[in-house]
Amino acid sequence: MTPRRPVPADLLHAVAALLGAAAVLHLLLHGAGQTGVALAFTGLIALGQCAGPALPGDREPAPVATAVALAYALLGPLHGLPTTHGVLQVAAVTAAGTGLGLGAQSAGRYALAALRHRPPAPLGGLDAAARRLVTVAFAALLFQPLYNTGVTDRLPGPAYGALLAGIAGLAALGDAVLAAAQQCARTGLRYAAALDDQLHALLGIGSAQVATGLLLSLLAGEAGLWALPVFCVPLLLAQASFRRAVAVRATTGQTIETLARATEIAGYTTPGHARRVADTACALGRELGLGSRELTLLEYAALMHDIGQLSLVEPVPGGATALLADGEQQRIARLGSEVIQRTGVPKQVWQQVARLADPCRLADGRHDPSLPLASRIIRVANAHDDLRTAAADRPRAGALDPLEHLRLDSGRGYDPVVLDALARLGRRGHRAARSRPAA
Repeated sequence: MTPRRPVPADLLHAVAALLGAAAVLHLLLHGAGQTGVALAFTGLIALGQCAGPALPGDREPAPVATAVALAYALLGPLHGLPTTHGVLQVAAVTAAGTGLGLGAQSAGRYALAALRHRPPAPLGGLDAAARRLVTVAFAALLFQPLYNTGVTDRLPGPAYGALLAGIAGLAALGDAVLAAAQQCARTGLRYAAALDDQLHALLGIGSAQVATGLLLSLLAGEAGLWALPVFCVPLLLAQASFRRAVAVRATTGQTIETLARATEIAGYTTPGHARRVADTACALGRELGLGSRELTLLEYAALMHDIGQLSLVEPVPGGATALLADGEQQRIARLGSEVIQRTGVPKQVWQQVARLADPCRLADGRHDPSLPLASRIIRVANAHDDLRTAAADRPRAGALDPLEHLRLDSGRGYDPVVLDALARLGRRGHRAARSRPAA
């Protein structure tokens, strides 16, 4: 499926490039104020960028660099002395520090690749770097005019702290909005789902980096520049914890992928069936507005949806459980959920598998509100793949298209909403390409 692109993919990069060029030109024409302070912040931003290589699924690959840049944007008096940097100098320092850090990362990748005699890994973090420049400049645009005109001098201490916190919060929200647009263009998620993901991520490492930036600006104002590296240490420790969490998630995904192949190795399902069902289910989930966390759980459940077949004495012909009676499908689904429950995956995964064969409507015709959307999606994706495989193995003249076959049982067995989403994917030429949602 071709991802929807609500914002041109390179628009933010172009804005960041123009902003950086304007800032550098301003410094060349007018010079830098307090060069030593600017160089200190530039060096710390570069080190922060080097300390945070991009991680799969990370919202912010270099939180220390962002925290230091935000501190410079919100920096008022420095150790009792007034500062003279403005918005464009903040942008120039952020761009220079980020550029130096990315350059050092790139050089390190090339050196490592040369030692291993392999092509260098692609450099990540460019999207986050562009966002950082724009959002830090936005924070400076809100704060620096107030400081330079003396408005902040008349504020009492608590009001001054509240002002900084408010500006930092607005910058963080702006960053989440931009990150959601980038994620939407990159993955095909609906914007509302992507924004929900980014706002949830803001409560994690995002809140830590905002708090660190706010604290650095206040401490540098009282204690001087030596406070900057000292108070970056807690954020580095938080970043290390997030890195370990990402590694654990990656290991979990690999384990589930391996477990899902058990039915193929044992001959209960056709080769690649679990992967095809998972890819189609994730495409349907994106079409129906699921966020990245829901897509990850959906993928796990779809990969393991046939584990219950291992309890059968005789394999189902072709592994096509969609052609069995509803009662037998439900028995296989519940047996599979009992196995999955013991693997330690989130409970939503085995709950989705347990209900995937349940009808979407109750006996009185009302919609079943307790049936998870993921279960309805997996049932459609599984049946569609079973029918396509059976049609390919035994072609018959005049046979119904798999989607039309499913529509005959829509309303009770298969959710019409999910079938409509599958039809839209078909019209857009969807192919079940291997595309993992970000965790």
